[in-house]
Amino acid sequence: NVFYRVRHREFRWKNARNRGCVCSLNSPENNLCVPSPTDLLTGKVIYSVAPAIGHNKSETYFPIVVSPLCSILKDLHPECNLRVPAITRALANMRLTPEFRSSEIFELQKFRPATVDDIARVHESAYVSGLEKAMDQASDQGLIFIDGSGPTYATSTTFHESLLAAGAGISLVDVVVTVSKLSKDPPIGFALVRPPGHHAVPTGPMGFCVFGNVAIAARYAQRAHGLKRVFIIDFDVHHGNGTNDAFYDDPDVFFLSTHQDGSYPGTGKINQIGHGLGEGSTLNLPLPGGSGDRAMRTVFDEVIAPCAHRFKPDIILVSAGYDGHVLDPLASLQFTTGTYYMLASNIKQLAKDLCGGRCVFFLEGGYNLTSLSHSVADSFRAFLGESSLASDFDNPAFLYEEPSNKVKEAIQRVKHLHSL
Repeated sequence: NVFYRVRHREFRWKNARNRGCVCSLNSPENNLCVPSPTDLLTGKVIYSVAPAIGHNKSETYFPIVVSPLCSILKDLHPECNLRVPAITRALANMRLTPEFRSSEIFELQKFRPATVDDIARVHESAYVSGLEKAMDQASDQGLIFIDGSGPTYATSTTFHESLLAAGAGISLVDVVVTVSKLSKDPPIGFALVRPPGHHAVPTGPMGFCVFGNVAIAARYAQRAHGLKRVFIIDFDVHHGNGTNDAFYDDPDVFFLSTHQDGSYPGTGKINQIGHGLGEGSTLNLPLPGGSGDRAMRTVFDEVIAPCAHRFKPDIILVSAGYDGHVLDPLASLQFTTGTYYMLASNIKQLAKDLCGGRCVFFLEGGYNLTSLSHSVADSFRAFLGESSLASDFDNPAFLYEEPSNKVKEAIQRVKHLHSL
């Protein structure tokens, strides 16, 4: 196994030199596969890809259109293995890959999976070992359901692919932190991974999520790099209850979630602000259905930015869910591609102002493949400092009047509760 890994690393490295790629085993300072940090000083984006092709509920792919607003795939689970390939295909089509932007965009390849110890710093050991043992059952049956409260499934590859997803994120933390020691403007990391993670609670899986990728990266950043204060922004349309629970009594991790009020899983009320020493370090802002770009711009200016400035983080991690898009079939916010461009641009600037540019995004939700891939691509443009192409993708005819008064009321309540 060791011989195979060395041979495979050598092969990857030889191919990577001409493709703007980076190989990593979570030790960038001592790894011959990784260019020296000075090679990355011109980089603006570094991303990793863990598509979990084997973690997939259905093998039936018959596209059908169910409304003017969204296309779905018949018999296909919304959290399917087409999601990440749709994004990487869009990035290539829009020339946002190392092949076209070798000095600005890097792909992190051949990163190691997270270790069981990495996972166990967030999840209970009994859950981790139990899931690993369940792979035999999944192999025999082809597919099992592992979440009693929702349609979270597992196949024979789920355990390993979930470790790989978490490893992709912590590997990006390694690289971003290493470069930040030489530059005040290191590249933004983006883990294009699945299964997603922010619903996975310490005791088990939930809501399509297996391991809490962002939470695992937060603990890793603290332990491996001494980055004590971690600021987590979650703009998925659903509340990141798993991340919320992992740090609810921890004053060194500030968790801020915006999500649609009343949506799955029903948690994330405004008055849930943390417990004990962590009281005040959790901020939940449920937004009324119909909230859109105007609401989110106000939320960033009046809630997210002031919280971050007051907390003074050492690194910012982002649960980047794109299921708040108006075309997404699983919720009823009306974010646009431009909303996600704005968030990516502003969060990048926030990281530059507060924590030496150290910032890593993690893919969470997003189930309309077209709006998902366009929105991620526009996020890349924001990282590059280029103009948004949202006007080419967004159709104003799909938008309707936002519930401005309800949004204003929610913002005022959370500002009062957190003394913003």
